Amino acid sequence: MIVNLFLLLVPLSVLLEYVFHASPVWVFAIGVLAIVPLAEWIRRATEHLAVRAGSEIGGLVNVTFGNMAELIIALFILAAGNTEVVKAQITGSIIGNALLGLGLAIVVGGWKRHTQTFPRERAGLQSSLLILSVIALLVPALFDYTERGLNQTVIERTRLDELLSLGVSVVLIIMYFANIAYTLVTHKNVFSREEDADEMHGEAWPVWKSIGVLLGATAFIALEAELVSGALEETSKSLGLSPFFLGVTVLAVVGNAAEYVSAVYFARRDRMGLVFTITVGATVQVALLTAPILVIASYFMGHPMNLVFGNPIELIAIAAVAFGVNAIAHDGETTWFEGLLLLALYAILGMAFYLVR
Repeated sequence: MIVNLFLLLVPLSVLLEYVFHASPVWVFAIGVLAIVPLAEWIRRATEHLAVRAGSEIGGLVNVTFGNMAELIIALFILAAGNTEVVKAQITGSIIGNALLGLGLAIVVGGWKRHTQTFPRERAGLQSSLLILSVIALLVPALFDYTERGLNQTVIERTRLDELLSLGVSVVLIIMYFANIAYTLVTHKNVFSREEDADEMHGEAWPVWKSIGVLLGATAFIALEAELVSGALEETSKSLGLSPFFLGVTVLAVVGNAAEYVSAVYFARRDRMGLVFTITVGATVQVALLTAPILVIASYFMGHPMNLVFGNPIELIAIAAVAFGVNAIAHDGETTWFEGLLLLALYAILGMAFYLVR
């Protein structure tokens, strides 16, 4: 497969950095491309491990490791102190999964089909979680804005922002695990994945092989993430692009590329329930788990990060995702034109991000 050929980029990126001492632009470009096949192998390993572990544990494995590549990239960038780039990556992942990934899947799946349908129960729950996530991510920024008019020093206001962000992060993580309990335990009969029964082609890998691939791919992603984070600043200067734009577009898309490919694949097979699970479910996971983990981890790294998105465009983008997905999901069916609307919204936001300096 083509994805396996891209694995050759892993040793190439190492050679460019440590042997040939190539330009940071080349290291960055080859590094981000090398992450794509590694993320795909993580997806495969979790899929096979989920089959062996059973439905409940398997579902937990799938949703937990779904954004592993993205989380590793963000942790390395966070360790370098680029908190604003990490926030941009969070924003980019949210809009990328829900607008770009879902939009592409709907357009491809709806081509030559009048409509496509999906379970409204699952899509409705994900839309509700998405709205909750958006509100939770908007509150710290609104709090920061209201506090600016009070007689507080910058240090005091920053401290309050950090405390609120930590509190919000804890609540979101609790809601994430509550959602797992709700869909996999207490209401399993409502959200069971009968349509996924034929998802696995051939016999599932042994558990040892799945874990080995998962650990190996994760280790290599960590290596590539280190190379990418180290070349980020110089690359942005060389290309005349802001680190913010690279975070919200390139890094976010690369971290979720495997999910986009899976979503398009299942859309062509007219399995839109799976498409919504992959795209909107990944969006919810970013907001409920990935972002809170990064906030908490930032304190242990010595680079505290809050959930105050300083650029209003980011807040508008996150809110737009909730409105857009809710509008698409409410009737239980999609057409190619609805997917085009999501792509158009992503393009408009992308242009705005490009002009941010």
